[in-house]
Amino acid sequence: MAIKNAYLNGIYEELCGRYAEQTEYLEAVNEVLETLVPVVESDPRLEQQNIIGRLVEPERVIIFRVPWVDDQGKVQVNRGYRVQYNSAIGPYKGGLRFRDNVNLSIIKFLGFEQIFKNSLTGLPIGGGKGGSDFDPKGKSDAEVMRFCQSFMTELYRHIGQFTDTPAGDIGVGAREIGYLFGQYKRIVDRFDGGVLTGKGLSYGGSLARTQATGYGLCYFSAEALKHLRNDSYEGKTVIVSGSGNVAQYAAEKCTQLGGKVVAMSDSQGYIYDPKGIDLEKLFDIKQKRRARISVYAQEVPGSEYHEGCKNIWSVKCDIAHPCASQNEMDAEGAQKLVDNGCIAVFEGANMPLTPEAIELVKANGLLYSPGKASNAGGVATSGLEMSQNSIRMSWSFDEVDEKLHGIMQEIYKACYDASVECGKPGDLMVGANVAGFLKVADAMMAQGIV
Repeated sequence: MAIKNAYLNGIYEELCGRYAEQTEYLEAVNEVLETLVPVVESDPRLEQQNIIGRLVEPERVIIFRVPWVDDQGKVQVNRGYRVQYNSAIGPYKGGLRFRDNVNLSIIKFLGFEQIFKNSLTGLPIGGGKGGSDFDPKGKSDAEVMRFCQSFMTELYRHIGQFTDTPAGDIGVGAREIGYLFGQYKRIVDRFDGGVLTGKGLSYGGSLARTQATGYGLCYFSAEALKHLRNDSYEGKTVIVSGSGNVAQYAAEKCTQLGGKVVAMSDSQGYIYDPKGIDLEKLFDIKQKRRARISVYAQEVPGSEYHEGCKNIWSVKCDIAHPCASQNEMDAEGAQKLVDNGCIAVFEGANMPLTPEAIELVKANGLLYSPGKASNAGGVATSGLEMSQNSIRMSWSFDEVDEKLHGIMQEIYKACYDASVECGKPGDLMVGANVAGFLKVADAMMAQGIV
């Protein structure tokens, strides 16, 4: 469907011709441009200076090979990526994703989303993203270490605390960050704590960072439920897809807020526990044993395991938190939520709903928030980790958690206020895109054609 503005539609059509194979990237761009029509039409400077045309193209794309040796002595080769998208408001900031489906399209879409997400936090950080088609699953610690060291041997020349500060994403947890930081420190012969976030507590990490994206999602959602529906998590049945850090801590926080999480998933299937997920058991399976989620059903009486992770949306719930991966919920999944009386979908992953699913959810009156707003807690706390590294101090868990809670409340307010100004009060997708964009656009115009 054509974007209802000649300037914006022209940019999008040109991108479609240039990057036809980058479907995830084009999907992300289209979703943003559709919502920017009233903003562009109200400020002719945006077209005169071609702000949008400059915004959709990354400032820099780095692609490199990553050779490493497996435990059998065989030389393996993967591809590494770092997309430095926009530095108008601060150094590039965004995670590294290690997964076998990683390609340039996925990294570009994630980097593009990161621009708006980082802007919404109110912190001085620009947008970037990186990663590799290396999959840590099933690899030994030694193999992961050798890969990370090889990856950083190239990446180190492109990053720095005032240039680009990567963090973790899917497949990059505390283990991987530790190996990456160790190699960086070894190469540059300096302890630049702020160059990577998500570090261990013993070498400059922040308390509450692991929990931040999941907790932040629930803080944002609670604010939206309270303000738009005079409602809360109390007594609500919740689905949280995924079982990584984001999903685990979203489940923990919404349980603390009075909700009952009954279903979670991994890439192979989902579990259903009508009593509510036993979080202690889940943490043991996923964090200590690094096992598949099916083990939960084997060890917890009364719970069920079902093959096929997309079928999780057939479980009856009041609130859905897609926290797994991009495009995990299609129109069919969204329709199941609608049919089962779901009242809200708040994204915990990056772009987990397809455009058709978003349209269906909004058309049926469900509350909806895009990941660039509701999952911004992770990068916000990464920014707080950078601050702690800069002042050579560590804040308590409660201090960081309080700052995170305040940031998520402010993000919600910014999204809502922008939605009102655009004549679509409560449309948090429009609000998030517009609020995130305006700050970046203003900085870009101030800095000239660069």
